[in-house]
Amino acid sequence: MQSDALLHLNLNRRGQFTRRNFLQAAALGVAGSPLLSQIQLNAAEMKKQGRACILLWLAGAPSQLETWDPKPGSPNGGETKKIQTQTPGIEIAHYWPKIASVMNDVALIRSMTGKEAAHERGTYHLHTGHRMLGIEKFPHFGSVVARELGDPNSDIPNFVSIGQTLSSGFLGVQVAPFIIDRPGQLPDNVTSDASAARQRRRLALLSQQERDFAQAGAEALVQEQSKLYQKASLMMTSPRLKAFEFDGESEDMQTAYGKNQLGQGLLVARRLVEAGVPFVEVRSNGWDMHSSIFRNMERRAADVDQGLSQLLTDLKSRGLLEKTLVLCMGEFGRTPKINARPPAPGRDHWVRNFNLLMAGAGIKGGQAIGKTDENGQEITDNPVQVEDLFQSMCKAMGINADMELHTPIGRPVRLVDGGAVIKGLFG
Repeated sequence: MQSDALLHLNLNRRGQFTRRNFLQAAALGVAGSPLLSQIQLNAAEMKKQGRACILLWLAGAPSQLETWDPKPGSPNGGETKKIQTQTPGIEIAHYWPKIASVMNDVALIRSMTGKEAAHERGTYHLHTGHRMLGIEKFPHFGSVVARELGDPNSDIPNFVSIGQTLSSGFLGVQVAPFIIDRPGQLPDNVTSDASAARQRRRLALLSQQERDFAQAGAEALVQEQSKLYQKASLMMTSPRLKAFEFDGESEDMQTAYGKNQLGQGLLVARRLVEAGVPFVEVRSNGWDMHSSIFRNMERRAADVDQGLSQLLTDLKSRGLLEKTLVLCMGEFGRTPKINARPPAPGRDHWVRNFNLLMAGAGIKGGQAIGKTDENGQEITDNPVQVEDLFQSMCKAMGINADMELHTPIGRPVRLVDGGAVIKGLFG
């Protein structure tokens, strides 16, 4: 009979498999889950050892006019000024002096155009490459990377998110994001309070439960759960757990990233990539600036400016930038026209044009792709669709964008449905 304990290992209400679920399975010696999807491991030739991606997600959708495409002096420009960057001819908003100093390693896409102007739908679109249509839950790009480039026998997760994010969708729990909230500290539950003898009894109980469950007709489910349990056990004793902490990291380096949640999260991301984790997401909240945008930008941009510029510098100095794709983006843009909301003006949702930052993994730095008109209202050159972005992300990671994924009912769907690699993005 299925015990309630077998339900402890489960997806949360967002469809995510949390670190607490994962580690409790090992600590308690019991595990269970909903039916798991079939996972098809890709051919060995698709694996690109050492490739990694760090996604800095600016949740709430940053304004393109206050980031990489300022329009000072225009009717829509507002209080934002522009500054010259390290790359002659490329100017960005004045909130980003440190990013300006590393522009030779950065490509800006100033002509993104999307189709979803609501937060949940835009977040889904920019994380999966697919619009939120139908009943299928498409996987987070990080789960695809974890499946294609990750080590299935790794003793630490192949996809780590510092902050909440989307789920692995129909790819199932084995490539789901392992979510932590406190960068620089070990995840909760990595040690067991039980004695060795008690732990052995729990293991024996688990083994008996698994046999009973398998005999009841759930052999495939038991096999999947056994894999998860083994991973949890491996992680609890892994020397690579140190990547979650700052052990051996100088005080100067920690300070260089910024002594705040975002900066420390980016430092952990670099350490995880060094440890072999192929995909890490770091989330920055607070970018939904319907009001007081100019005051809020000063505060929000400072942490990202420092942390992201230091990440790029650090990756480059360690020889990691050439094989690590760095993305900084949100779900859409903000209205060029400034609103009149109290207590101070802001910008509302806007999907017709927005921008993002890319670096590393073969991307040619020191360039800005695409243009908007003088008021930031319309794209005037090289519009880039979300599918184009995902084609480019796949190219950077060495993943076949045309591959077919299979839903739980066996329906084949393309990883990226259409689009083309962004022209001129790669060197």
